[in-house]
Amino acid sequence: MLMLYNSDSFAVVQFDIGRDAARPEAPARGGYEIVDKFARKEIFLEGAVATQFKAAVDALVETGPSEEDLDELIGRYTTLAQQPLMLH
Repeated sequence: MLMLYNSDSFAVVQFDIGRDAARPEAPARGGYEIVDKFARKEIFLEGAVATQFKAAVDALVETGPSEEDLDELIGRYTTLAQQPLMLH
């Protein structure tokens, strides 16, 4: 688990789940958890959507974005969030 981004609006955490030793043929898994602090919802991106998210963030970072630019990009993905944020 690696905290990638934390603003007043969003937090983005990367998860890398390694290969299962009992199933070496299975692919490694991972993704990104995005927390929308104002909506109090979260979403986990994996697979093709996670790859698309990473590519979009990488392209934006090349331009030297502001916090507002990053929040705008991340906000496009949180519109899909359905999971209410729970403290535990």
